[in-house]
Amino acid sequence: MSAVIGSFGYMAPDYVDFIREAYDVEAISILGSGINGILCIYDHDTHTEVVLWNPATRGYMKVPYSVPDFQDEDSTDISLHGFGYDHVRDDYKIIEHVGYNASCRTPSHVVFDPFWEIYSLESNSWRKINYDMPIRARATSDVYLNGVCHWWGETNNETCLVSFNLCNEVCLTTPSPLPDVPPDGFGVHLTVLNGSLALISNRKNTASYQISILGEFGVKESWIRLFDVQLASCIEQPIGAGMKGNIFFRKKDDQLACFDLTTGLIEDIGLQGTDYACQVVHYRITLPSIGEINV
Repeated sequence: MSAVIGSFGYMAPDYVDFIREAYDVEAISILGSGINGILCIYDHDTHTEVVLWNPATRGYMKVPYSVPDFQDEDSTDISLHGFGYDHVRDDYKIIEHVGYNASCRTPSHVVFDPFWEIYSLESNSWRKINYDMPIRARATSDVYLNGVCHWWGETNNETCLVSFNLCNEVCLTTPSPLPDVPPDGFGVHLTVLNGSLALISNRKNTASYQISILGEFGVKESWIRLFDVQLASCIEQPIGAGMKGNIFFRKKDDQLACFDLTTGLIEDIGLQGTDYACQVVHYRITLPSIGEINV
């Protein structure tokens, strides 16, 4: 089943209202996709409130706060990067980056180094990992596929695909196939298209979109451009691909539209999204309760 999420409108709004009120959050997003019936939902603005939820059974569990070396909420910058399943250890994991923004209250001699950490559902705890990986570029999507979390990374004014394997905790980067232009010159969206990791890109302020899939991780030359499509100027941004391979977009009026790659036709689907929380999420119903899968 493929679910289109616009302000979480189709996923049990009564429960979402409860989450918003209980944790005092305005916007909720989903990290990755549904895994064995579990969704990882989080506060879109601060990334600090995280809940694992099985919509089929309505079972849920709040993920504990991580405990960074610095506690000032105004200066701590937490960025969730991926949620997925470690099949080797039968464990669900979340990976995040913790950064620090100096404030006027910070003594000049105090310096904190950013770090990465992983949450394990099995231990219900966070632990630091010693990696120097590109962090997720602003306003880009994350993807989970076959035990690996992927995000579009940005470092030193360059972009690349970052792939983190949850089983062996090894990171691999794949150079971008995009032209050598400033990172903000292209809009990018990662998604899963017919079982492959796909990149939907377009040069800013144009209606031209390119859809590419990656053949081999770590190899720039293995990016394969499948489609070049020219869409109407009313299209604002892609929000993901359905399980049948259709691409969903948000229009400038926030209406959602579906583009059929086979026919080349695009049509409205009668749903409205928002500019801050609009996703396509693949979800397969699984009935065991969260407690039965050690959440």
